[in-house]
Amino acid sequence: MRLENLHEIQEKELFPGYHGKLFHGEQLSWAFWRVDQGSAVPEHHHLHEQMMHVISGRFEFTLDGITKICEAGDLIHIPSNQVHSGKALTDCVLMDVFSPARDDYK
Repeated sequence: MRLENLHEIQEKELFPGYHGKLFHGEQLSWAFWRVDQGSAVPEHHHLHEQMMHVISGRFEFTLDGITKICEAGDLIHIPSNQVHSGKALTDCVLMDVFSPARDDYK
């Protein structure tokens, strides 16, 4: 067993305005993000299946050309290799789970 405390994990700015705390297992990665208002991730895709939870704020999310405004409590499923993008309309707190693990985030 590995036990860590979220408050003790070092935050990394992996993209401009995206401040992440990451926790990795063998088959999945978990990410806790603080996202600055106006920060955006351009269209991209990856082999990882992804689940996103909007903990707070308003986040504009686009998947395969369909855009939705997501708010606290919303959950989003992003299938493997689906084109997606997002933008923080306010300061946001998000949580992502990726499978398989994101070696590029380690």
